[in-house]
Amino acid sequence: MFSSWFNEKNDQHSSPNQCEGVLHAVLGTDISKQKDTTESEAFFACGCFWGAEKGFWKLPGVVTTAVGYAGGQVENPRYQDVCTGRTGHTEIVRVVWDNNSIHFSDLLKMFWECHDPTQGNRQGNDSGSQYRSAIYTTTSEQLELGLASMRSYQDSLKNNGFGDITSEIKPLNDFYYAEKYHQQYLAKPGSRPYCSAMPTKVILEEFPGSKFMLPKKIWNEFNWSISHCVLRSDNKPLTT
Repeated sequence: MFSSWFNEKNDQHSSPNQCEGVLHAVLGTDISKQKDTTESEAFFACGCFWGAEKGFWKLPGVVTTAVGYAGGQVENPRYQDVCTGRTGHTEIVRVVWDNNSIHFSDLLKMFWECHDPTQGNRQGNDSGSQYRSAIYTTTSEQLELGLASMRSYQDSLKNNGFGDITSEIKPLNDFYYAEKYHQQYLAKPGSRPYCSAMPTKVILEEFPGSKFMLPKKIWNEFNWSISHCVLRSDNKPLTT
């Protein structure tokens, strides 16, 4: 992910609060806001977090997104630390959404379809444990739905010639916001269009417990047969 390009900024430490009050470059919301009573949050790792975040912020009903690091053993990791693979973190996207507009099932659909969850410690040209696939949940219901969706998607993948899913699905331990310059990176002037995700083109169908809320026209906006589809769309969130 162009690690050398950020060498001059390696003194910028991440922390749980370093993005407090920072407004989302597209949605205009506080990227570190706590969820309201009608909202939920979960965390998704799909390779390089630049492209992954854009996929999620475009979905109707998403209130805010942020990128960061999770799943590791070191407190307050820096980007340069995570890039070594020695902290155990993966690049991840925090998503907060309105339960009245979008369901966790829809976010799982984005997660499974936007990358290849069978690649282990790699996604496309990016290799290392920091690019592994993961879902870190915040409720027992999310955990159950995540596992159910994985079983269903695994069957579909095998029917299409793919191997075993390697994604981690477990409750969130810690989350650390990435440095400010990573937040909504693809929406910022001068950004380098980049996305490591390699979608399988396999669709997540209905699965036990699923309650899809978004209409088909939303998913028609994502053509995973086009290489790095998310880079070819504008930054505006979609509407139903």
